[in-house]
Amino acid sequence: MAISLSATTTVAVSRSVRRTPLHNVDLITNPFGFKCNFSSPLCLTPNFSAISASHRSSTAISSSTGTATPVVSEDTINVLDDIQVFDLKGQGVPISDLWKDRKAVVAFARHFGCVLCRIRADYLAAEKDKMDAAGVALVLIGPGSVDQARKFYEQTKFKGEVYADPSYRSYDALRFVSGVTTTFTPGAGLKIIQAYMEGYRQDWELSFEKNTRTRGGWRQGGIIVAGPGKNNITYIHKDKEAGDDPDIKEILNACCVQAN
Repeated sequence: MAISLSATTTVAVSRSVRRTPLHNVDLITNPFGFKCNFSSPLCLTPNFSAISASHRSSTAISSSTGTATPVVSEDTINVLDDIQVFDLKGQGVPISDLWKDRKAVVAFARHFGCVLCRIRADYLAAEKDKMDAAGVALVLIGPGSVDQARKFYEQTKFKGEVYADPSYRSYDALRFVSGVTTTFTPGAGLKIIQAYMEGYRQDWELSFEKNTRTRGGWRQGGIIVAGPGKNNITYIHKDKEAGDDPDIKEILNACCVQAN
C-alpha cells in the first residue's frame, strides 16, 4: 500500500514487516547527526515524537529523486567556473575542470564527518568498476578544509577523488538546500539508525570543528553528472534531507552506464 503525500513524496507501508527490536540504544541529537550509546534504554528525542512506534518499524519514506535535465543556468555555469576546490595535496583547481575533459559523477557531501555521507561514498564506490569501464570519473566534494578531506579519505578509503570546498561556494552556486528542517527529519532519523546498525559511525571530531559547526552542519548536498565540457551538466539531484540518495540506476543511466 502506498500513500501519496505530495507530488514528490510517497510513503510506502509494508504489509509484512520483519521487526528488528532495538535494545539499549540511546539516541542523542545534535546539529550534525545522532550519537548512539548502546548501554542505556531507548530514548527518542522530540524530533521524532511525531513518528509512532509502528511507523518507525514499518514505514519507508522516499524523497524526490534527481532530475535528469539540463536545468543548470548559464549564470550558474559561469559562477562554477570561478570556484576553486582543493585536492588532498592542497592544490586548487576550478571545479568545472573536474568535468571539462571527461564525464564525471560528482557527489557533494553534507560535511566530512557526516555518517550518511559515508554511506553515500560507499554506495557510489560500489559502482566504480562500471564507471571506470565507461570512462566516467567518480568525485566527492565536501564543504570544509583540506585536512578534513584527508581525514575523510583515510577513514573511508574512498575509491574516487576527494576535494574540499572551504568556501562553500559550489553549494551556494548549485542552490543546495540548507536548514534545521532539512537535517532533522523522520526519514533522516530512520537512515541514521540503520547506518549505526550496519556499523557506520559519525566522526564527532570532524563534525564539531568550527567551520562545520558554524557553516556546514545544516547544509545538504547532492549529486551531479557532468562533462565532457564545462557547460555540460546533464543530471542534478538536490538532497531534500540528510541521506537523500537517489536510485543508483538514475545516476548510471545519466552516465550511459549499464545498470544491473
